[in-house]
Amino acid sequence: MKKQFIKIAGIALASALMVSMMCIKTPNAQAATTQFFDVKSTHWGASAITKAVSKGYVDGYTNGTFKPDASVTRAEFVKMVVSALELETTPASSKWYTEYVEAASKAGLYASADFNDNEAAWTKVMTREEMARVVARAIGETTKEDDKWMYLATKAGLIKGVGIGQIAPKGMTTRAQAIVVIERILSKKNGTDLHVDKYAVGSAEIAWHGTNIFTVMPEMWVTTEADLRHARKASVEEMWKEERMTITSKDGLYQGKLDALIAIDLTDPNDPNLGLIKPINTLKWFNNRPSIKNLMVKDQKNSYVLYFKGGTVFNKDTKRYNPNTILRFQVDGFDSPDRDAFFNKGVLNTAARLYRNSLTDIPAVIIPKKGTVQNYSNLEIRLQTPAAGWWFSEIVPLSLRGTRDDA
Repeated sequence: MKKQFIKIAGIALASALMVSMMCIKTPNAQAATTQFFDVKSTHWGASAITKAVSKGYVDGYTNGTFKPDASVTRAEFVKMVVSALELETTPASSKWYTEYVEAASKAGLYASADFNDNEAAWTKVMTREEMARVVARAIGETTKEDDKWMYLATKAGLIKGVGIGQIAPKGMTTRAQAIVVIERILSKKNGTDLHVDKYAVGSAEIAWHGTNIFTVMPEMWVTTEADLRHARKASVEEMWKEERMTITSKDGLYQGKLDALIAIDLTDPNDPNLGLIKPINTLKWFNNRPSIKNLMVKDQKNSYVLYFKGGTVFNKDTKRYNPNTILRFQVDGFDSPDRDAFFNKGVLNTAARLYRNSLTDIPAVIIPKKGTVQNYSNLEIRLQTPAAGWWFSEIVPLSLRGTRDDA
């Protein structure tokens, strides 16, 4: 009986070791990408899953699967991050995740203001927005604006889009996504330069403060260090005043709102916002000469478009405030070095209005990437009431000194 017991135990131990080797670790990278029945070597997250399993901060399942598309709870994600970063934990007598939550709190990855520290909260599926907050903190990013975390995470290369320009902030975090992002954290902390998904960053910037101009056309919207110090801002992106995206008339009878100022790169056929101005072949630009109607945008591809997405919130006096104006706006600072060429020769060398059939049917301007100059005005975005005289007013969401050097 004793020998039989030893034999049975030995078989059980060997079986357990085989399962462990099959589902958790292997030093062979190619084998690791194929050891799980549901993770082929061609899977987008195969390499990261291989590394994560070999490092030991995540396991496969005993049936030989990894379940890369299964959702991850907040507690599971925090456990993986804490384990991957090798943060010190102290075993707790309460819930299994308590020691990891405490370690995450101590490291600044979780704050009580994020969500309640109870079982009901920790067992909820983690959203991509919540994942962004944790991973951005993991590389030392800070902000007091909840809607900025995704921008910080995408700009650092930690998170990419689930499609072109699609960041899915409320989407669930999957096991594969979690592992890939955690591996990027480790690479970033080791000094590796990560590839950045510019389309995801642009969408995240819009979600943060209502514009993507600093992502799409950063070389155009510039200012001096002195300008930033005077405004007490750490970066040029923070110069955008989100609170000035709504304009209300002096008498309170009109209100317009800019939902988003969207920059579009005409040289990029994959720009996710091109659909706002299609078809481009029929789009025209205006050189302030109503008789000239053949200036085509398709001939000015080396340009940016600024699309003012928004409109009237209310208009209680349509005689005083023009009801036919979609949203009245103005872009300053991108001036013409040769006005005769602009007015009489059809040379796009300054910011110009776009239209298709009538001069107010497209709420956008076109700005050539090269050929403009900045004279005496700041680089500015203005929103205006659609009225004249005393009833006219405006607000300025953005004003940058730019490159001008006049005193």
